[in-house]
Amino acid sequence: MPLIALTGGIASGKSTIARRLADRGAVVVDADAIVRDVQAVGSPVLDEITAAFGEDVITADGALDRAALGARVFGDDEALARLNAIVHPAVRAESARRFAAAFDADPAAVVVYDVPLLVEARVDDPWDLIVVADAPAALRAGRLVDERGLSESDAAARLASQVSDDRRRAIADVVIDTAGSLEETLTQADALWERLTATR
Repeated sequence: MPLIALTGGIASGKSTIARRLADRGAVVVDADAIVRDVQAVGSPVLDEITAAFGEDVITADGALDRAALGARVFGDDEALARLNAIVHPAVRAESARRFAAAFDADPAAVVVYDVPLLVEARVDDPWDLIVVADAPAALRAGRLVDERGLSESDAAARLASQVSDDRRRAIADVVIDTAGSLEETLTQADALWERLTATR
């Protein structure tokens, strides 16, 4: 019943690895999806965000305006810390519930937590393995421009706002190099799966 943390910087190929592991049979818990769930209309987290940042981060239908909130906290360490103090505990609690549910359903499951902010928020959890998707910053910036339509300056700002690649690699048990072809990335993901399931 291994519990695996899978992390990586923006445009690192982390989601590609997560999809491959899911295809092989892993239960993937998506941190970004949990964030959206805990910030849903009517949730205590959304109420706290509104109280902290004001009604201008809420849309006319009562949902979180992610772009407006992002504009408020991007580049403002104090505001970001305030937001994280609201969101991270709720995400931690919900992710733990989903891990437990997966292992209750199948004690032999391989559970993979797809989590962008592992270094920032989750590094001390009892992971059996920490996997880092890794590619050079320049390559990831190019992916943001070519595949996601960001401007070069926006791509650079996104990369600069994240923790360094060195800090991610420092906590890794396994590094998957995603700088090559898709097939090379998938081959490494398959090798990881074989390692995770070798003792079943």
